[in-house]
Amino acid sequence: MYWSKIAATDEEFDAIAALNYETFVEEIPQHEHNPLRRLIDKFHDENVYVIVYKNTEMVGMVAFRDTRPFSIDRKIGNVEKYLDAEVCEHLCEIRLLAVKKNHRNGRVFTKLATAIYRYFYDVGYTACVISGTVREEKMYTQMGFRQFASAVGTEEARYLPMVLTRQDSAVFRERLREQNRVFFPGPVALENPLIPSIISHRSVKFQQELDDMKSGLCKLAKANYVIPLVGTGTLANDAMLGQLKSEFPLEAGLVLVNGEFGQRLHNQAKQWGLHIEKIDVGWGNPFDIAEIEAYLQKVGYRYILFVHGETSNSTLNPLASLGKLAEKYEIKLCADCISSFGSIPFSMQGLHYATAVSGKALGTVAGLAFIFCKEQPISSDAPLYLNLPYYIEKQIPFTLPHSFVEAVSDVLKLYPERFEVLEKRMEAIKNSTLDVTATYPMIATWEHPKMAEILTACELNGFYLHGDSAYLRERNIAQISTIQPNFEKDFKKLNELLTYVMETL
Repeated sequence: MYWSKIAATDEEFDAIAALNYETFVEEIPQHEHNPLRRLIDKFHDENVYVIVYKNTEMVGMVAFRDTRPFSIDRKIGNVEKYLDAEVCEHLCEIRLLAVKKNHRNGRVFTKLATAIYRYFYDVGYTACVISGTVREEKMYTQMGFRQFASAVGTEEARYLPMVLTRQDSAVFRERLREQNRVFFPGPVALENPLIPSIISHRSVKFQQELDDMKSGLCKLAKANYVIPLVGTGTLANDAMLGQLKSEFPLEAGLVLVNGEFGQRLHNQAKQWGLHIEKIDVGWGNPFDIAEIEAYLQKVGYRYILFVHGETSNSTLNPLASLGKLAEKYEIKLCADCISSFGSIPFSMQGLHYATAVSGKALGTVAGLAFIFCKEQPISSDAPLYLNLPYYIEKQIPFTLPHSFVEAVSDVLKLYPERFEVLEKRMEAIKNSTLDVTATYPMIATWEHPKMAEILTACELNGFYLHGDSAYLRERNIAQISTIQPNFEKDFKKLNELLTYVMETL
């Protein structure tokens, strides 16, 4: 397997020095011979080396440097004299492109080119300049480089000043984007593109299809009513909290927290002015039912809020146990089910309100938010768009895209079999070499002290784990979701890549 990463270890830097010597002393006579047969670049401490491996052997490299003056500046003067101003906003120089002789094939050069495109684009450079050897002019041109000044150097080592801009790399980058393998917990990559629809949301046909979608959602959730909105899970939670504000303007409630999204739910509740008290049991820790009951015995709380599937740490919180408490103390239980709905079978019968979305475990287009209700809400002081009784009264008060409704209806036909699919995918993750934690089959959490380096290697090779959020970065955590359509094939390739990445750490 050919794959790429950022050089980080002493062994990799020694291999770079050896390949430098082999290429730029023995093959291209730029430097003097030495008995160690190692050539350390004069800008070594400023270079970022992107290297290519064949399994565990380093076979190719290229160096990025953005400290001025560039090497090419010393040959032709500042490159700004030759290039447009917008191209020069954030420049870097590519140097030391080299491949071992017995690996000079299309696959290695493609991997190097791919790494160059991904790295320079992701870092935000507006362009890369390079002194390209004349013997490889065709290769550089195919990659999108163009010559911008006269050739320099000696007859034995002649170079072309060339530049690669973001604009010139657009076509190649689009092809790369299509090849990416993603493991995000949403949005979901669509197997079939959405077809724009001109069916009016006021038509009888649309009303029939909307009723079918709502019926399917309620059947899957074992809920009595559902109100769809165009928006995100955060919007769904705001609608639920706004309704609670109307129903309990002065009464107190509890919010249970053991992760990022429980804390977000608490913050939203505070913004609504709800009289809320927080029980925070710590990141990923289970709720203590006895502790919660002790709170309920002291104060006349009227409702409990919690996140059912806490995505941030792959924790499934105890709906059944909390439901029994709510029934015992005659209080309302409300849940954020955004990451659990569609991933496991469960009943919302005991929930006063619950929220979900279309673009998570259901596995379809992002854009519809759902508020499930045990009883029809009858009054609300919330703004009109979040006013749940208004949706009951008007049925379709605002525009709902027909293509979204159609997509949700289609994906509901995959249940209950999809539950088994997600379960098998999670078993594949747990049976791999990765040391993950997960309590429900939507997302697995993986912690490693060198996670930033691992994620960079994955991204250079087109594998995108969920790891960019601040709450994940600060804990050295990445997550792998099971909900993307090509999981089986993609995870097999990811597992192979990670086998080699982990060996080089």
